[in-house]
Amino acid sequence: MTTRRLSAVAAALTAATLMAACSSGTNAGSGGKNTLTIASVDQGSIEPVVKAFEAANPGVKVNLTTSGADQHQQQIRTQLSSGTAPDVMSVWPGNGNPGATYVIAKPGYLLDLSDQPWAAQLPDAFKKLAQYEGKTYNALFGLNGIGAVYNDEAMRKAGLTAPGTWTDLLAFCRAAAGKGTPAFALGIQDNWVTQLALYALVATDVYGTDKDFDTKMQNGQATFAGSAWANAMAKYQEMNTAGCFQKSPLSTSYEASQTLAATGRTLGIIQGNWVVALLKQKNPSGTFTMKALPATDDAARFLMPAAAGMGYGVNAKAKNRELSLKFVNFIMSPEGMKLFNEAQGSLPTLPTAATTIDPGLTELTTYVKDNRTVPFMDQLWPNAKVQQTMLSGLQEVFSDQATAAEVLKDMDTDYKAGS
Repeated sequence: MTTRRLSAVAAALTAATLMAACSSGTNAGSGGKNTLTIASVDQGSIEPVVKAFEAANPGVKVNLTTSGADQHQQQIRTQLSSGTAPDVMSVWPGNGNPGATYVIAKPGYLLDLSDQPWAAQLPDAFKKLAQYEGKTYNALFGLNGIGAVYNDEAMRKAGLTAPGTWTDLLAFCRAAAGKGTPAFALGIQDNWVTQLALYALVATDVYGTDKDFDTKMQNGQATFAGSAWANAMAKYQEMNTAGCFQKSPLSTSYEASQTLAATGRTLGIIQGNWVVALLKQKNPSGTFTMKALPATDDAARFLMPAAAGMGYGVNAKAKNRELSLKFVNFIMSPEGMKLFNEAQGSLPTLPTAATTIDPGLTELTTYVKDNRTVPFMDQLWPNAKVQQTMLSGLQEVFSDQATAAEVLKDMDTDYKAGS
């Protein structure tokens, strides 16, 4: 293991220790029979869902805590193992991070939800990511995609239009920088954000020419370092050199990046579709349009990353199991899913939701309908470490402490370690 990787591991262990110390002594799952505790990363969209749930269940009180994805993922395993976890918590699909379904279900921390009325209705593509060893543990209510989200008013003021090819994208970035308004806000102080622009490029660069890439990886016939992942990494860096992002992305938080894009201090942001609702909270009169991020000059090859987004799981040792199940079933009901989707700006996983989809997401909806999407890259990786290595490695690439080739090599090492 390199010195750089040893430092990253030490930092992660230190962070985990600090989070454990901060959370010790607080039983997040405590409360009476009419009290439900929830830990969520859906700040801005879960609140109206909680309010509606309380209204539909008079006398019920929900104690809600929200935090960033990094913080939530760091602390939830510690809370679950120490018996201090909440009743209901954010859980990601598949296997890609420390808060993902496979990772938390494997040690028995999640309640089996297979007998709930919505579980059998999940489409097969989502069901696979909500299950572990054939049992359903995650209430996946929304479909999300990743692309370039433009501030329509800022684009009009700049006199620019969304780029349609890779060559156009670099020219667009240079033109925007020349006008004093960078093209995209990038808040990689929160390390999970580092992956989004890369995933948007990888979708076309890797899967546009080889849709069987994941299978080849699983069979040992391909590697990150020896594939088009290297091309996508190079393009990510080229975007940075071309001035596609504001100054100091490493010192810009996810929250701050939203403000930049919402207020027109950048022309947009490369994010998931969930960011549209957050941008509108900061700029209620604004309109925002999501487009595929160009990765080649052949628009017919463009693909978008799109997959089931974060859902909710129930603590296997929930203090209030009955109320926990009632809440996840509310989320998956037509009323709850419609409310959550519209607040979050996501697409529904079940057709019964009748969700009104934001017009700014028309292109994403079209890509989904036309089967021009690929799953989020990490969701079926064999362990959560691969993604964590990628995230910390990308921060090091942006701070000139590592090369893209080193990061990809380290990702290969973690991938080969298996589950």
